[in-house]
Amino acid sequence: MPARSPALPRRAAPAIPAGLRREQLLELYHYVRLTRSLEERLANLYRQGKVIGGLFRSLGQEADSVGSAYALDRSAGDFLSPLIRNLGSMLVQGAEPLAILRQYMAKAASPSRGRELNIHFGDLEKGYIGQISHLGDMVPVMAGVTLSFKMRGERRVGLVYVGDGAMSTGTFHEGINFAAVQRLPLVVVAEQNGYAYSTPVRKQTAVERLVDKAAAYGVHGDSADGNDLLAVYAVTKRAVDRARAGEGVTLVELRTYRRKGHAEHDDQSYVPEEELAYWARNDPVDAYRRQLEESGWAGPEELLAAEARIDEELDRAVALAEAEPFPEPESALDGVCAGPPAAERPWYRGRGG
Repeated sequence: MPARSPALPRRAAPAIPAGLRREQLLELYHYVRLTRSLEERLANLYRQGKVIGGLFRSLGQEADSVGSAYALDRSAGDFLSPLIRNLGSMLVQGAEPLAILRQYMAKAASPSRGRELNIHFGDLEKGYIGQISHLGDMVPVMAGVTLSFKMRGERRVGLVYVGDGAMSTGTFHEGINFAAVQRLPLVVVAEQNGYAYSTPVRKQTAVERLVDKAAAYGVHGDSADGNDLLAVYAVTKRAVDRARAGEGVTLVELRTYRRKGHAEHDDQSYVPEEELAYWARNDPVDAYRRQLEESGWAGPEELLAAEARIDEELDRAVALAEAEPFPEPESALDGVCAGPPAAERPWYRGRGG
């Protein structure tokens, strides 16, 4: 009988990066998978004609939103300003899938009571500000927010997202320049996803990298692979720590790719098929799942169970949203103009007016 080979020593799991705990790694997977699954449900509802208006997906960019928002400290009162492809950041800040579904379906119980489209709404208690469509405009808004933090002596941080298209606008320049001069606790996350609608980056800017623009404003610049969830978290956490320590603005470039058109109605005919195929092989959700399993930080059964819980939550949320009513037409007049409280009378009453 041949001698038995000595047992190989068990390889220890790699150290968990960036000071995170194992439960946080699983929480990150929950958010990035929830973002992907929720948008898949919304795409199905869109094709059924149940989404009112357009649908703007973040397919291929989920790690950007989740990893960057996770670097903020909600308990400290940190704030962020998302854009249309930053649904994941809102989920990290506490937005509920049911609220997102209601909003897209223009239900009476939606955050905007059926008045607005997609994720154009905010929640000051949860720590995110409602966006507008005008690219770059939220940079000066967040400069103002973080100026208030500085003036009150609060150790709070603001984060705002822009794309390469937004960085070509005047409001971006004015906002980041003001924030730089005032040394505000602001993190500007620039998502380099290949296209501003259908315009490639090379036709938007002459710099090799978006982060190269940081030097022109006198702010710190940093960058990371936007499809690597933990790298996104680490680079943003450095920027957040700098801001909280009073070291001013950081421009963070995340290199990623938008694997869907500008919205569901955009067929992406301007994108080469081989380009899409390349980035599909570099999917951030699949990559993070493999990383968790191969590093021994989570087992496949554990991740399957997490995905099942997400599917159950979304099943319930979709059923509830579909069954809910649209707002009454008369409610469109509510809240259009602000008036004094009912207990107060205008100053001119009782003076012969």
